[in-house]
Amino acid sequence: MDQTQNGTLTTPPGLKGVVVADTRTGDVRGEEGFYHFREYSAVELARSRSFEDVCHLMLEGTLPTAAESQALQDRIAEAAVLPHALLEVLLDVARSGPDRASLARLRTAVSHLGAIEGFGPTYGADPAQVRADVLRLVGAVPVIQAALHRLRQGLEPLPARPELGAAGSWLWMLTGEEPSAQHSRAITAYLTSTVDHGFSASTFAARVVTSAGSDVASAVCAAIGTFAGPLHGGAPDRALDSLDEIGSPERARAWVRDKVAAGERIMGFGHAVYRVMDPRAAMLREIAQELGGPLADLAVRVEREVVEALAELKPGRALHTNVEYYAGVVMEQCGIPREMFTPTFATARVVGWGAHILEQAQESKIFRPAARYVGPEAPVPVPDAGA
Repeated sequence: MDQTQNGTLTTPPGLKGVVVADTRTGDVRGEEGFYHFREYSAVELARSRSFEDVCHLMLEGTLPTAAESQALQDRIAEAAVLPHALLEVLLDVARSGPDRASLARLRTAVSHLGAIEGFGPTYGADPAQVRADVLRLVGAVPVIQAALHRLRQGLEPLPARPELGAAGSWLWMLTGEEPSAQHSRAITAYLTSTVDHGFSASTFAARVVTSAGSDVASAVCAAIGTFAGPLHGGAPDRALDSLDEIGSPERARAWVRDKVAAGERIMGFGHAVYRVMDPRAAMLREIAQELGGPLADLAVRVEREVVEALAELKPGRALHTNVEYYAGVVMEQCGIPREMFTPTFATARVVGWGAHILEQAQESKIFRPAARYVGPEAPVPVPDAGA
């Protein structure tokens, strides 16, 4: 960073490498391919603990006892019941926009819920109330998303099934069928592994809004809007679309060459932080292979070809497989509609946003960076009207 004459600092584009806050929620160590929630390996948690246990870890700071885990599940179950006033408007929201505008519809519904229930400012609020607002959205967001999806399909929304666990309930609300234990385990691992991931753009957005003392619903809406971008959370479906385009491993290298020549991004490969394979992708590849079938076989063979082609075309860029590639494969294997891939991601990430909102709400300093003016020299006399 460079210091200017007036004392401001010029930072790298995108604030890359700039530390703007302290956090106890977790961290990403990109050079070694490791990330953690609190003091625990996130991948290890995803393999061994329930989604609800990891919610407790992120929101309360500790892995729960059996009694604490059940208490949190009960609170989330209560929070999953939507108010009648919101249900009345969901059909209109569900009918709006194109099929893959799911996050825009979710953002609208969360904003409406916050208004209906009068979410108050986090500034000066009782921490218990802020935590209650966060839990309200942790419970409500999956139900809202599934309801919007089913209403758009002309189907009746389904209530949450807490006894199926977070992943099983999510699959039930989308499809109307009780999922297999294998599918529930696979989606549990996916949801748990994506709860948080360092200071991502959406997390930063949530913290900026919270730094102004605004309410939890507003902060989550800002995070959703950021997350919807194809350079952030909106890539699992596009990565699978790419796999469809490629069709066979033999076509992969030519496809990559064409995309690179056209200056297009290769969705599912490369990451802003990792310089090795995304550990979430490695875990999900194993899960995809355990689920089996031709899609998993195709994905593994195409991955190898794409990685090798990118290494040849862009040497030194470290464009390894990221989470979106195998996330799309696993969600497809488990019967999640493609337009709901990114909303599934958001269902998990609302927990991480909530943890950061809780943390930021304890601070009293608003984020207020500076911008470097690069326009015409000022001041210039204002011309007369009509001159």
